[in-house]
Amino acid sequence: MTTLDHPGGDTVVGQPATVADGPFSTRQLLRLDEALRSADQQTGLTFSVYIGELDAPTRESAEKLHKQIDDSDHAILIAISPNQRKLEIVTGNEARKRVTDRDAKLAGLSMAAAFAGGDLAGGILSGIDQLASHAGRR
Repeated sequence: MTTLDHPGGDTVVGQPATVADGPFSTRQLLRLDEALRSADQQTGLTFSVYIGELDAPTRESAEKLHKQIDDSDHAILIAISPNQRKLEIVTGNEARKRVTDRDAKLAGLSMAAAFAGGDLAGGILSGIDQLASHAGRR
């Protein structure tokens, strides 16, 4: 499994793990990685996904993670804590001009519906796609 030590790269972020003990198959990881790369290239924004525990309050924790992304003004972070049943989407100042709070909320609702059905990877893919579509091309 490809992981990063901090959000802002070109793949899924979270606790270092192998595919055998992670939530995703190798195929799912490849699809997620490609979705993030594609969203970055199409929009000129940086898309990142964090999966893991978030400190309380979860919004502030997600915002701290978002600030660690290089050029966080142009970044979108999807922070998911499955055990806490929390989802946070954080947009930087410039990214927010292209992805409104309403857009993020709609993507979040779609993701939550997939998560409730047991499809973590599909929900993330859907969210990345929706957010990138709202952001448009660079």
